[in-house]
Amino acid sequence: MQAHSGISVLEGATRDVVKLNPRDNVVIALRDLNAGEQPVLVPVPLTVSVSRGHKIAVVSIQAGENIIRYGQIIGQAKCDIAPGEHIHVHNLGMGAHQQDYAHASANAPLPALTEERTFDGYHRSDGKVGTRNYIGILTTVNCSGSVARFIAEAAEKSGLLDSFPNVDGVVPIVHGTGCGMSASDEGYATLFRTLAGYAQHPNFAGILLIGLGCEVMQVADLVGGRPIRADGALRYMTIQNEGGTRRTIERGLEELRGIAELADQAERAPAPISAITVGMQCGGSDGYSGITANPALGYASDLLVRHGGTTILSETSEIYGAEHLLTRRAETVEVGEKLIDRIHWWEDYTARNGGEMDNNPSPGNKRGGLTTILEKSLGAVAKGGTAPLRDVYKFGERVDKHGFVFMDSPGFDPCSVTGQVASGANLIVFTTGRGSVSGYQPTPCIKLATNSEMYARMAEDMDLNCGDVVTDGISIEAKGEELFEMLIRVASGQKTKSEELGFGGVEFVPWQIGAVM
Repeated sequence: MQAHSGISVLEGATRDVVKLNPRDNVVIALRDLNAGEQPVLVPVPLTVSVSRGHKIAVVSIQAGENIIRYGQIIGQAKCDIAPGEHIHVHNLGMGAHQQDYAHASANAPLPALTEERTFDGYHRSDGKVGTRNYIGILTTVNCSGSVARFIAEAAEKSGLLDSFPNVDGVVPIVHGTGCGMSASDEGYATLFRTLAGYAQHPNFAGILLIGLGCEVMQVADLVGGRPIRADGALRYMTIQNEGGTRRTIERGLEELRGIAELADQAERAPAPISAITVGMQCGGSDGYSGITANPALGYASDLLVRHGGTTILSETSEIYGAEHLLTRRAETVEVGEKLIDRIHWWEDYTARNGGEMDNNPSPGNKRGGLTTILEKSLGAVAKGGTAPLRDVYKFGERVDKHGFVFMDSPGFDPCSVTGQVASGANLIVFTTGRGSVSGYQPTPCIKLATNSEMYARMAEDMDLNCGDVVTDGISIEAKGEELFEMLIRVASGQKTKSEELGFGGVEFVPWQIGAVM
């Protein structure tokens, strides 16, 4: 079975282990294995116990020799490794790696689907379609965050929305920056794009923009004498001009009522699948992520692209070492070079801040079986399917092309999703092996479990179990189609688990670049 990132999946599987590609010199444990057991595909008994999701050598590997998973290099042996040995951080390291980018060498377009599928969404005056119908209270600076929350709380207590049944709720978008920063550097431009993207997001029927008044990120600069929203559903104020907290809350409630009257006029109506934009994320990854949930999402991504929709892959620091799989799929050489430019920026960014690109995987990733960033990245890019890479965008930059695209971001999930939402994602799909919990108002988030054990423990937080690809032999194609149908239902209004639990209040995390002054 082929994964949809150029990586082979489930080439050879038994009850105990799976070999992902004929070239691999390791297999992956599919259950907790005890020392002395000898799984099929392993030529000798195990020397130690090996946890589910971890790697086992199947041949002799010399010190310095490449270790292969997915048919790709995931690092080098730190010492001689015998068949049957557990391979992990104690004997696998990441040496220097060089890739042949082969820009635009494998970018054949996917065949379009003639079947006309629709979802029920909220049509906006700029041509975009929302999957939700919220009112946003957007803040320019940390200093206006509490007042934004006070206004949202007052609206709820007063029952302001009781008369507006088509409005999903009021969402305060608060953050910890907006001042103590340069007004002309990369950090300012990134925050500006992020706030402007949320102000124009199709899942918001209207926006109340609140500043303090003296901050670096000025309300006047965001508004700029031009209509941020084509529908005019934007009101703005500063706390200092209004005369303080109480007066700002009072006027804020008045403005919310006016916005709600406009928002309530929106009703769900059929829209083409091409109006769906999915931000694709993985967090709390494990050894199963690149075997089950990520390739299933990749298959669903391809289906959506074939229907004319858009999918966004991100987390630049978590495609590091697998970027050559994406440059090959670049629509043009220039698009491939844009991606490598971002890789080089990250190498410099981490170096000048005392970090390194292999500071990933996290401790939880390692407990789940991942060892190097190369291994994690090779599994992560499976989310992107096989479609050509149409373009590469900066964090929060508006995505203006349909198809499969990449948006630059950190691997820190809330921050990366914030950028994807700012870029226009009206759905988020999040794969997790360890059990991530979060939500991203105003955009619904679908959670995929990579393994059946975690899904059983955390079923109240997970929307779909992909572990049955291993436990029950479900095909990647079938699981991808199941996810695709779920995308349509959620886009049409079905609530996700994170929405039912009330997540979304603290997950707006703009990428803070540059000095805090």
